[in-house]
Amino acid sequence: MRTASRLLLPLALTAALAACGQADTPAPAAPAEAPAAEAPAAPEAAPAAAVEGVSGTYIIDPGHTTVIAQWSHFGFSNPVANFGDAEGRIVFDAENVAASSVEVTLPLSGLNSFVADFDAHLRSADFFEADKYPAATFRSTAVEAAGPNRLKVTGDLTIKDNTRPVVLDVTMNRFAEHPMLKRPAAGFDATTTIKRSDFGVGAYAPNVSDEVQIRITTEAVAAAPEGEAAAG
Repeated sequence: MRTASRLLLPLALTAALAACGQADTPAPAAPAEAPAAEAPAAPEAAPAAAVEGVSGTYIIDPGHTTVIAQWSHFGFSNPVANFGDAEGRIVFDAENVAASSVEVTLPLSGLNSFVADFDAHLRSADFFEADKYPAATFRSTAVEAAGPNRLKVTGDLTIKDNTRPVVLDVTMNRFAEHPMLKRPAAGFDATTTIKRSDFGVGAYAPNVSDEVQIRITTEAVAAAPEGEAAAG
């Protein structure tokens, strides 16, 4: 037994020394992480081009003007009708916006709901009674600045001899020389909401919504010199 112990003792010492040597040897350091690459800065958005109104009298171009009315039909659909063939003029005063004005006539002959039978119904006594009242009109009573490129236009809307005040929220789209006509031109969008019962065309309300949303887009150009063709 003593002989076996003498043989095992050197082996145990050797193993212990080897373990101590491994413990004293520092572990290799982990490689340092490369710094994360910074994301490239997003390019700054280009500032929106300012629309600068140009004073003048502009004649509405019916070929590039739509007056869209939209309503709810029993909650199932939201039909539209276009009051085309608009006539009128826009006077814009850049130095004194309050001196600006709008006059528009909407002949009911241009009314188009995209359904021929419904067009006939709209022109009947149930609604516009177009034989007796052939046009709707709008004449401004006040024009105010309402922020960058924005106007608030208040005016009298007349339908079937019923006149009520209406407020248009107007966006000035562009003032520039018309590229084809080579004359000053202006473009506007506008929105408002009216109650058709205020104007004597309230049939079937409220199942067919009394409130009607109006969206307008119009292009107008300075009057053509005498003998020159009108806007196309």
